[in-house]
Amino acid sequence: MGLGSDMYRQQILDHYKNPRNYGEMEDPDVTHVGENPSCGDTIRMDIRLADDDETIEAVAFTGDGCAISMASASMLSERLAGMTIAELEALGTDDITEMLGVDISPMRVKCAVLGRQVAQDGVKIERGEIDVDRTKTED
Repeated sequence: MGLGSDMYRQQILDHYKNPRNYGEMEDPDVTHVGENPSCGDTIRMDIRLADDDETIEAVAFTGDGCAISMASASMLSERLAGMTIAELEALGTDDITEMLGVDISPMRVKCAVLGRQVAQDGVKIERGEIDVDRTKTED
């Protein structure tokens, strides 16, 4: 564990204790909720699109969960603003773990990627590509 790892741990704690973009958005274009049944994390993501319906203008989230899931959702909410839907859809697990900057145990990966999965599924639901009531990382 080097100094860089400690810096990322502090960043995760900061996002957990002081989440960015936390709260519900008024009139979002996309709203979706997901959960990680194995540990009880729940996240709701609200997304507002720009007039082109392709660029993410703003993101807000609410939820309850462990430090990893809440910090990841907070960091993701900052990162997604200005991205396109295609860029959101292209985000993979490695992108999320790199964003966090620390090694995540296999059991905690579902916590880390919950916000991303909720955002991706929310867009797919809005576009009629899938039909689910709630995202579950166990699926």
